[in-house]
Amino acid sequence: MRQLAAVSLVLLAFAAFGSARAAERPVVVELFTSQGCSSCPPANAELIRLARRPGLLALSFSVTYWDRLGWKDVFGRQEFTDRQAAYEPRLGERSMFTPQMVVNGRLSAIGSQSDAVADQIAEARSDRGPAVDLSASQVSVGAGEAPAAGADVLLVRYDPRVQTVAVKRGENADRALPHVNVVRSLERLGDWRGAAVSLDLPRAEPGLRDAVLVQARKGGPILGAATR
Repeated sequence: MRQLAAVSLVLLAFAAFGSARAAERPVVVELFTSQGCSSCPPANAELIRLARRPGLLALSFSVTYWDRLGWKDVFGRQEFTDRQAAYEPRLGERSMFTPQMVVNGRLSAIGSQSDAVADQIAEARSDRGPAVDLSASQVSVGAGEAPAAGADVLLVRYDPRVQTVAVKRGENADRALPHVNVVRSLERLGDWRGAAVSLDLPRAEPGLRDAVLVQARKGGPILGAATR
C-alpha cells in the first residue's frame, strides 16, 4: 500500500511538472514591419508594450518590400520577407501587408489593432506542444505529437533593447521610430519528428538574446518555443 502511495505521489509530481512546463511556454507574437511604412509606427509601439508582458515572446521582423519608397529599412532582410510570404497562404491572406502580427504561427491580425491581437494571444494560451529547453550550448526539444512532415527547429537571435531609428526619407521621413526585440538572424538548426532531440547551439552573439522555435514546415504553426 505504501509503495502504491509512493508511486502515485511520483506520478502526480511528474504531471504537475509537465503542467508547469506547458504553462511556461511563451506565446510567440511576430510583427512584420517596415520603417518605410507609414502605418507601422503604432504597431511598433504595440509590440513594445507586448514585450513587457510575461509569457510572451514578441519579435520584430523588418521586411524589405517597402524599401522602394525611398528609405531602406536598416533592419530589413530578405529572409524575413520570405518568412512572411510563407505564412500568408496558411493564414488565408491574399498578399503580404504591414503591419502584420502573427500569433503562434497560426493567427493573423493588423498589428496596430490591439484588441484583436489581445484576443488572439488569449486564444493561443491554450496551444500545446513539446517542451523546449535552452542552455548556453544546447537546445532540447521534448517528445510529442509532430506533424506528418516533421517540424523545423529554428534559432532566432534578437536585440532586446529599445532602439530608435531616425528615418530620413520615404513615408516616415523626419520621424524617429522606436523598435524592440529586433530580429537580427534566423537559422534552421535541425528537425523535430516527435522523439526527444538535443541540438547544439552556435556560439552566443554579444548583446543578442536567443530564442528557439519548433515550427511546422512551410509557414505552419509554432508548436513550441523558449527564450533566454
